[in-house]
Amino acid sequence: QVQLVESGGGLVQPGGSLRVSCAASGFTFSIYAMSWYRQAPGKERELVATITFNGGSTNYADSVKGRFTIARDNAKNTVYLQMNSLKPEDTAVYYCNKYPRPVNPWGQGTQVTVSS
Repeated sequence: QVQLVESGGGLVQPGGSLRVSCAASGFTFSIYAMSWYRQAPGKERELVATITFNGGSTNYADSVKGRFTIARDNAKNTVYLQMNSLKPEDTAVYYCNKYPRPVNPWGQGTQVTVSS
């Protein structure tokens, strides 16, 4: 059974940094592209960043380009999202999943709140 466990969220001031992690199990992590999504209150879930199976290529939503960095460690079955220069509009629950076809069940997500 696929299991995705996100962690590392928290409360951070505008301009601050945070790194969230996602531990994956139940599938061969190293052969799948992965992604980070986020969902803010009252909004639909949106794709934030993707990374190829070997980490060789990454892509970002325009709203986070230049501020966020996605990375992975295939030896640890873990994908990361380093978030710098955080803005209040980055406040959301952050989820990881396979890309381009997310699988169920989604993890519980990790809450990131950017506020002074």
